[in-house]
Amino acid sequence: MVTLPATVYSQQIVKKKLNVYYPAVHLTNPAVHLTNPAVQHSINSKILQRTNELIRQQGYGENPDKEETGYYELKTNERNVLSLTLVNFAYSGGAHGLTVVVPLTFNVLTGKTYQLKDLFKKDSNYVSVLSKIVGAQIKERDIMVLGEYKGIKPNQDFYIADKSLVLFYQLYDLAPYAYGIPYFPISIYAIQDIITDESPLGQMFG
Repeated sequence: MVTLPATVYSQQIVKKKLNVYYPAVHLTNPAVHLTNPAVQHSINSKILQRTNELIRQQGYGENPDKEETGYYELKTNERNVLSLTLVNFAYSGGAHGLTVVVPLTFNVLTGKTYQLKDLFKKDSNYVSVLSKIVGAQIKERDIMVLGEYKGIKPNQDFYIADKSLVLFYQLYDLAPYAYGIPYFPISIYAIQDIITDESPLGQMFG
C-alpha cells in the first residue's frame, strides 16, 4: 500500500478586508503512478466548504469594520493520513479579536473524514477515558475553567500530530480568553487499548 504524503499547496481568497489562505491537495505522484482524481476532488471540496463556512461563521460582510485573516497548519501528512487545522481571525475593534480553529482529518486513499468517535473501538467508552486525561491535565496545568469541567464532548475538536491525539476547545468554551485556545495532547500509547486499528490513530503505530 502506498503511504506517501499528499502534496499540499496554498490557495487564497482575497476580498475587501478578507485575506484567507487554505490548503489544497494533489494526489498524483508519477514515481508510483498514484492518481485518484475523485478522492482529490472530494478532499479539496470539503476543505473549501469548511473554509467558506468559517468565513461566514466569523461574520464576514456583516460589519463594515470587520477584518478577517486566515491560514492553515498541517499537523500530520504521512501513512495516508492528512490532519490539519484551518485558523480564522476576525477583528472589528475593541480589546481583541476572535480566533476560531477548525480541524479536518482525512484518509487520502479514500477521502473519508473522521469524527472523534471514528478513532476508537465501539463500546470503548472513549469519552470517559479522554475526559479523565483532559481533566488531569487541566489540574496539572492549573487552567482556570469557566464553570464546572464536565468532560469532553463526543464530537470534541481534535487533530493528530507527532503520535498524539490533540483535543482542544474554542475560545471561551473552557477557559477565559487569556488562556487562548486550550490544547490537550494525548500520546497514542496512553490510549492504545481503545484505538481501532484501521483509524488514523491506528495508522500512527510502528
